[in-house]
Amino acid sequence: MEIEVESSKLAKALAIVSRIAVNGKATLPILSNVLIRVDTRKVSLTTTNLDMAVVDYLPVSESKDGVVTVPARLLAEFVGNLPKGAPVKILVDGTKVVTKSGKYSSTLNGSAADDFPELPEIDEVKMVKFKMGAEEFKVGINQVMMASSNDMTRPALTGVYFNTNEEALYIAATDGYRLAERKFIDEVKSEVKAIVPTSSLSEVMRSLSDEDEEIEILFDEAQVRFRFGEIEITSKLIDGSFPDYRQLIPKTSEAEITLEKAELLRVTKLAALFAREVGGSIVLESKTSTKTFSVASVANEYGENTSEIEADITKDERMTLNSRFLIDALNAIDEDKVTLGFSGKLNPILVKNEKSNSYTHIIMPLKS
Repeated sequence: MEIEVESSKLAKALAIVSRIAVNGKATLPILSNVLIRVDTRKVSLTTTNLDMAVVDYLPVSESKDGVVTVPARLLAEFVGNLPKGAPVKILVDGTKVVTKSGKYSSTLNGSAADDFPELPEIDEVKMVKFKMGAEEFKVGINQVMMASSNDMTRPALTGVYFNTNEEALYIAATDGYRLAERKFIDEVKSEVKAIVPTSSLSEVMRSLSDEDEEIEILFDEAQVRFRFGEIEITSKLIDGSFPDYRQLIPKTSEAEITLEKAELLRVTKLAALFAREVGGSIVLESKTSTKTFSVASVANEYGENTSEIEADITKDERMTLNSRFLIDALNAIDEDKVTLGFSGKLNPILVKNEKSNSYTHIIMPLKS
């Protein structure tokens, strides 16, 4: 096997695929390797951790067919330190992998490809396919992914739920204390209900570049594949039932307050500084008598903080929230103004855009 490729392209591809290569001390040492395959001038670099596989296809100037596996991170670090723009040759003699670029040369001990795990295949007959702009994908995933859980005892909550409703595709995530939902694609013909691991989506987000304009999402019964540019990332779906979350979203609110997002975010961050020692608890309060909306920290040994914003108030409300949850929700809002919906201090607060209904976020109150 032999390939010749420009060093920066090879370095970029290796940096992407090597991220999921597991530690060499794992049960299967081969999982720390990258599979390099050359087939009729088509070169692919593949890594897997058994739950997810990443494939990056490389344009090459010269090649000879063959296949080998080699330690992924070592090769990535070596190529990453070569002069940018220089051609790199990789030659294989048995399981010895020689990498050359000008005066620089290394020989890595590779392994036969026979021991590398079988790569996941998407069922082309049963698959469901969606296409969308890469930028829209990144915005939507960022808006909901932070609400997912990292509690592995509740696996269904450790992912993002892709689901169709009324001929639109939605994504949602919850950790039991907050919930975020985004309308992802306005009109779709296929139906899907699938939970994609947050870890897999994080890898997709890290791998997307500014040059990628479109992303293709393919589902079958057990897996999802994201295809963009020269990269394919395939992941197992989470086997479990996502909560019937739509019944948790308030249909109406007893009081709605619309505020400048930037100002509300500022005063929430100020209150959060004083709330660190009390688990991030802050108090939101609207007062009709003064037409103000205040955000305050809970008094503790370090002090307290209260900030007020002028607003049109229709009802007195008071609620204790986790400051980090509110900051996350406000950062996800993509308009200049945000609307807060209140329905009593024991019911969740609704955070949404002033005009658009494409994004919804609810936060459960804390006991005050």
